[in-house]
Amino acid sequence: MHMQFKSNLLCLLAVILFISLSPLQAQVYNPGKVNNKALKLYQKAMEQAEEGYFPEGIKTLQEAVKIDPQFADAWLSIAGMYGELKNYEQAVLNYEKAQSIDSSYFRDYNLPYSINLAGLGRFQDALKAVNRFMTINDLNESSQRASSYRRKTYLFALEQAAKPEMSSYTFTPLNMGDSVNSTVSEYYPALTIDNQQLVFTRRVGNRNEDFFETRKSGEGWSTARGLTGQINSNLNEGAQSISLDGQWLIFTGCNFPDSYGSCDLYISYNTPAGWTEPENLGPKINTEFWESAPSLSPDRRDLYFASRRPDGFGGSDIWVSHRLPNGRWSEPENLGPEINTSGDESCPFIHADNQSLYFTSNGLSGYGGDDLFVARKGPKGSFSLPQNLGYPINTIENEGSLVITADGTTAYYASDRADSRGGLDLYTFTIREGVRPTKTIWIRGTVRDSKTKKGLPSAVELTDISTRQVISLVETDETGNYLITLPTGRDYAFNVNRKGYLFYSESFQLSQRAPDSTYVIDIELQPITKDASIILKNIFYETGSKELNTSSEVELDKLVQLLKDNPSLRIQINGHTDAVGKASDNLALSNARAQAVVDYLVKKGIQPARLSFKGFGATQPIADNNTEEGRAKNRRTEVKVTSE
Repeated sequence: MHMQFKSNLLCLLAVILFISLSPLQAQVYNPGKVNNKALKLYQKAMEQAEEGYFPEGIKTLQEAVKIDPQFADAWLSIAGMYGELKNYEQAVLNYEKAQSIDSSYFRDYNLPYSINLAGLGRFQDALKAVNRFMTINDLNESSQRASSYRRKTYLFALEQAAKPEMSSYTFTPLNMGDSVNSTVSEYYPALTIDNQQLVFTRRVGNRNEDFFETRKSGEGWSTARGLTGQINSNLNEGAQSISLDGQWLIFTGCNFPDSYGSCDLYISYNTPAGWTEPENLGPKINTEFWESAPSLSPDRRDLYFASRRPDGFGGSDIWVSHRLPNGRWSEPENLGPEINTSGDESCPFIHADNQSLYFTSNGLSGYGGDDLFVARKGPKGSFSLPQNLGYPINTIENEGSLVITADGTTAYYASDRADSRGGLDLYTFTIREGVRPTKTIWIRGTVRDSKTKKGLPSAVELTDISTRQVISLVETDETGNYLITLPTGRDYAFNVNRKGYLFYSESFQLSQRAPDSTYVIDIELQPITKDASIILKNIFYETGSKELNTSSEVELDKLVQLLKDNPSLRIQINGHTDAVGKASDNLALSNARAQAVVDYLVKKGIQPARLSFKGFGATQPIADNNTEEGRAKNRRTEVKVTSE
């Protein structure tokens, strides 16, 4: 469930096993002539290494080489143990010390040497070393396979490094500090849209996984504490996804009494009393096989997760399930061969832009082990070919989950770097521009009845005006609260709908300007009563013309649906202009534009008897005609209820 980092045991095993790979040649170093006292220390160090005590083993071997400085096997073992500790610099230095004693004897160790060179990002030197290793005659099949794999990763790394965008990127992960990290492992970060709450998994007592949270406190983060309520238990909870509003937590629970398999997906809800008792997501999501690593889309309509169910492409695949109108989840769909391979894909993270999907894979070309990739969702819902995030975000080790803030610049991830407080720690870093998600802002507010002021459960929809693609469709909670995200660089129609009410309309023109970071919009829906009216914010005409722009059809179709849902409803379309130009021309233009809307509705099957129109020109301004902003508000189309 938590991130697993590939062991460099190959480095250590090479010290013990590779000696027998090829016939001995004429050498300066003779293992049979090692000082007996140094040899006993070597044997002691090997016992320490078998127990995982690598720092102690290194100290013991350092005593051995003080006694016998030409003890090449001791230098090689020091290098192997440093490799286990991911101290690649010291590993390389000690390999090179052994190489200087006897380059012929060292030839069998060029493979682990190359791996540690790659750990330092020295891929050209790593390629040379592995090429030397591959010249050895009669390499066994395992060594041939391992060296060919490493050579492939080094060539990939060099190919990536040649790209211009890679040269300007500086990777400087920052440890989140003692208020978040501890002497045990912290991993799998999950972030709310406002960047104020971070939920993560902590391995308590190195055996039980529980959820902890930290909140923004000034320039830093508060001391992490366990989530309140009934969510944490003496079982393993981890690999979680929190909804952007902080109200849902979907996570992996392993060996729970009601599980369908070893690890299932569960959901818990945030309440004033804390997080509720977890609920199993049911047999469509969960199987007798392994399900883990959920990621909830920003509109809570899609659930991405990893599964080992047998009808995938092999290993662990990424799947998606869609939330149905009744609140249940659909049969999961495999993301297909563009994303999934015969290897393992896992740790999906769908960004707040609802388009950028980050995940890990060991089946796609990379630097070694599990690399991080990003794929972009297109207008029809299919994903692009994955893009490797590149070195040094990806390394020769296994990378795990990451999350990225709404502005697309800051990532959070877990690593066991040199400054770790113990095990895995949480870090932040600035993500490279070429693999960033779309900058995303968000709208938050409450939908209320305009008369009673009570909150209204409603549907909130965001549509890309140019493509007419629904970007987000969310339901408010029972008290009318909602949160919706908007990827920047596009123009959007924003509609709120509820049966028995006129729909709410807003327009966000973000393609040509830098947006604010957030919007707070409290919406009052008007009950459908005589004389109730709304302004259609997403009706657009060609300049100085009555011709409707095609981008208006998103809004007009909403009006068609309103009339179809309320067959007795009769409306009047009112047209208004700004005060620029002759009053008579403005009156005629407003009348023609209102008629164009009626003509569209009739063409869509609405009976003409239910419709009327009138132009008012510039006679009913709602804003100052002396400013462009005011004139834009005055150029409007309204719907007025004439009969229920």
